[in-house]
Amino acid sequence: MARPLCIEFPGALYHVTSRGNDKQNIYFEKNYLDDFLDILCKIIKSFHFILHSYCLMHNHYHLLIETPEGNLSRGMRHLNGIYTKYFNKKYQRTGHLFQGIHKSIIVDKEHYLLQLSRYIAQNPVRAKLIEDPKDWPWCSYPKYIGHKKGYAVFLLTVY
Repeated sequence: MARPLCIEFPGALYHVTSRGNDKQNIYFEKNYLDDFLDILCKIIKSFHFILHSYCLMHNHYHLLIETPEGNLSRGMRHLNGIYTKYFNKKYQRTGHLFQGIHKSIIVDKEHYLLQLSRYIAQNPVRAKLIEDPKDWPWCSYPKYIGHKKGYAVFLLTVY
């Protein structure tokens, strides 16, 4: 069965997710989460994405990405590919890390942007990992509310 086409156009906004193969963890140690964010920053800059929100969970991630150039598929292929190579090298393994290609849903900025940002920030709360989204360090929410310094400021200024 052929994979569905990803609709891409300049200025599109997407909710992007990617899950570990067999729902397995894609970050085994804290530094892997930080390294994934470093790779994400490079992809954001290279592909001129605008990252509105993100949340890294143990076996998947959520991104809210705007693509001024309509190039989501290329950027996401790069992100997952580079991180998989990094992960496989660290663990001396081969093969897939992610379960197929990323999933992306086009988002209506005017009607769904804020609601989706809340949904993304609430992921670790719904998973019962924390009680308050400000306590999850691998999410943009704590940075946006000034709770912690970090990636959110950098990610929004690189495009």
